[in-house]
Amino acid sequence: MPVVALDGARSELILVQPADYPRHVLYWLPAMGVPAKHYLPMAEAFAAHGIAVALHEWRGMGSSDRRAGRRGNWGYRELLEADLPAGIEETRARWPRAKLWVGGHSLGGQLSCLYASLHQDAFAGLVLIASGAPYWRRFPHGAWILWAYVLAAPLAQLIGHLPGRRIGFGGNEARGVTSDWSRSGRTGRYAADGMAVDFARQMAAVKQPVLALRLRDDWMVPFGSLEWLLGLMPQAPRQVGVVTPEQLAGQRADHFTWMKVPDSLAAQLVEWMDSSVIISSGGVGRT
Repeated sequence: MPVVALDGARSELILVQPADYPRHVLYWLPAMGVPAKHYLPMAEAFAAHGIAVALHEWRGMGSSDRRAGRRGNWGYRELLEADLPAGIEETRARWPRAKLWVGGHSLGGQLSCLYASLHQDAFAGLVLIASGAPYWRRFPHGAWILWAYVLAAPLAQLIGHLPGRRIGFGGNEARGVTSDWSRSGRTGRYAADGMAVDFARQMAAVKQPVLALRLRDDWMVPFGSLEWLLGLMPQAPRQVGVVTPEQLAGQRADHFTWMKVPDSLAAQLVEWMDSSVIISSGGVGRT
């Protein structure tokens, strides 16, 4: 479905629907540098359980009509204030009676938390896979990661964008995104240039339930990283699971491999979504 952001940027929203009207809809945000189409196996696994999925396309990736460079720049503000509202509005219009959830992978999970904190009555809950805060103090050998954050923004300014494809991390990222992301990595706090928002206060008020799945062999999101992100939302009921190779047909449980074999993860998430709705309506369910 074509989507036009509030500032005129265009992209395509991928909608995957089950055979019958869905009881839940998951609005999904990709990891940094990953086009939306790579999450089609995950979306199809959800559809097999009667859940619809809307796959968001990041500005600058895949079907987006923008590309990061000296003439193309944006940050978290454009992603949160222009792009996400447009895609979510289209999703709501298609399935107005379904429960709407938001979630994401890696950076997508972080931004789903930020967006949910700004729209606290909009979603039934949050779903995180392989996601955590990039705060350097929460990583083994974090001093090396701190240097990467210190150098990322100047490198992006020098070249015109962060050359993620060349350095082997992310895609070609806009200078503004690089600045906002590296700041959170250095300080452990979220902010967006051009947005007068106290994200610490906003996130502390989130009360929607969160299910976070951590991959056992994921060095990019160690437990401390996820713990820091969840700690920013102390009022949100949470459930944390660790995904092992046995759940992924014997494949390594790392940051990206799960995307190829998502069936068991989708089944676990759907069960949690259903039980969370039962609990919130006053029935009996599992926490």
